[in-house]
Amino acid sequence: MAVIAVLVFLGVFALIALPLVATASSNNSKQALATLDAALKNDVQRVSQHQAINLRKDEQLSSIPWLNRQLLKLDVVAYLRRMLSQAQLNWSAGRLLALTVTGLIIPPYILFYLFQSYPLSLLSGAVLGSIPFGWVMFKRSRRFAAFEKMLPEALDLMVSGLRAGHSLLAAIALVAKECSEPVKSEFKICFEEQNYGLELKAALQNLLERIPLQDMKIAATAILIQKESGGNLAEVLDKTSNVIRERFRLKRQIMVHTAQGRLTGWILTFLPVVLGIAIYFVDPGMISILWHRSIGIKMLWGAAGLIAIGGLVIRKIVNIDV
Repeated sequence: MAVIAVLVFLGVFALIALPLVATASSNNSKQALATLDAALKNDVQRVSQHQAINLRKDEQLSSIPWLNRQLLKLDVVAYLRRMLSQAQLNWSAGRLLALTVTGLIIPPYILFYLFQSYPLSLLSGAVLGSIPFGWVMFKRSRRFAAFEKMLPEALDLMVSGLRAGHSLLAAIALVAKECSEPVKSEFKICFEEQNYGLELKAALQNLLERIPLQDMKIAATAILIQKESGGNLAEVLDKTSNVIRERFRLKRQIMVHTAQGRLTGWILTFLPVVLGIAIYFVDPGMISILWHRSIGIKMLWGAAGLIAIGGLVIRKIVNIDV
């Protein structure tokens, strides 16, 4: 009888208590969901009020808004951005143009105000206005020279990785990890482009746009030909590395043989200037005739033009393409 009483009690308790518990839990769940929805709505409204979400790629060419809009309309901006990227300078195209325009306008205006000389003003504007772009080209050439010097070592590292059983993508990742700058950063970009789904040909073309060197073109062409025709890629890259080394050695040898010609060009270019300054300190009255008379000014301009032409001719003779 006691067992029957306990079972009856448990049955009655289940029929009464369980619906009450289910109702309470359902109410608590509904209340929690309502609170969460209200919080999410408040967050969305606050974000929409204080921040506009822009999913488009925003390319800032200048920190000045109106200048940025004008630069976006110019075709030359793409060329300037590519030069700055190749030089690895943290400049914008607007900054480079602003520095160039400042050098072209302000110093010539000051010199003309002080000396009332058009030739001096124009010459100073041409020299100072070309300094920013000349600095960019100097940094670009130095970076390219460093890349060209380290490229054979990068190819040898890829050959070692391929012979060890790694894939081409893994070999490129090895170069991006172990080599020094600027080879490291450029191959890292190439590896990331392939890793994100870009084809090998497109990734190598992008690499050639960033580093338009003849040695890099040779290596990229060898990789693409091997991909199309098949064969031992490690052997192809090994021979490519040897070709690049021999080409680099030949360029160094040519620079040694043409060192005398390059030194002659520098001496012939700067000797008239240094000699004129020395004569001015010795006897200012004698040489000052050149810029106090009209024929003397014409002779100075003619001499400057001939010196520039001679320097360019000598440079063309001693620069031999390999």
